[in-house]
Amino acid sequence: MRLGFIGAGRMGRPIVDRLRAAGHEVTVLVRRPESRPSTEADGLTCAGTVAETVRGAEAVFVAVLTDEQVRSVCLGPDGALTAMRPGATLVQHTTSDPATARLLTEGAVERGIRVLDAALSGSPQDITEGRLTLWVGGDETVLADVRPLLATYASPILRVGAEAGDGQRVKLVNNALFVAQVGLAIDAVRLAGSLGIDERTLLGALPHGSGASRALAVVAGGGSVDAVAERLATLMRKDVTVVHEVARNAGADLGIIGTVLASEAVAEKVLGAARTPDDQGTGTRRAAS
Repeated sequence: MRLGFIGAGRMGRPIVDRLRAAGHEVTVLVRRPESRPSTEADGLTCAGTVAETVRGAEAVFVAVLTDEQVRSVCLGPDGALTAMRPGATLVQHTTSDPATARLLTEGAVERGIRVLDAALSGSPQDITEGRLTLWVGGDETVLADVRPLLATYASPILRVGAEAGDGQRVKLVNNALFVAQVGLAIDAVRLAGSLGIDERTLLGALPHGSGASRALAVVAGGGSVDAVAERLATLMRKDVTVVHEVARNAGADLGIIGTVLASEAVAEKVLGAARTPDDQGTGTRRAAS
């Protein structure tokens, strides 16, 4: 099958590799001329524009970093939806505002293009091993048609709603919970230190107890809370910003999750900004960016 891929970075590139290994022809967007030789040396077909990337593709995958980038590469006169052929499917993996999924769907319907909101959870290693988690929002028939493609790199593939944006809603709740759990791990290390237990010993012990979680396993695997917070800060900061904006627009209360996200531990270690007095316990502030 002929496919287009926009965003072949840390997460996108292993997806491309899995799709190619399954026998699909994948064209990758590479805008910087200096990057083309190394990319082509890996056997990839490169395109310099969005239109060239998606032209003739039966499915197009988007795995860029931000919501703004999703809108930039998909919408407008130079966007993917303008150049994709009728009947093709746009698979949107980027963590973004659910409202963006709605905009993509509205723009796609006019052109006879299908959109699948397929929020992802996992690591590049999960993709390589074919066990990335996907939360999908969209039409069941569309999912059935592209499931064989998704299954080359993802399992489980969970349909969580009929609307484009439902996958993103689940992803945002997941990410808020993950960051909150990292914040709790930071304070757990602080508490243990006050009780005379060093961080290395604690992180070696807690994953085997009832307080274990995947977030704690990530922290323990990273060696220290500081190392993990530094490595994931950019992504977590982006995710927390989107969570706060979506919750505020929906009039939703983040509750205890919001309290943890507004805590000193998260503000200083994860978001890179000190908490203000107005942040105390509200759980509704916009995260530092």
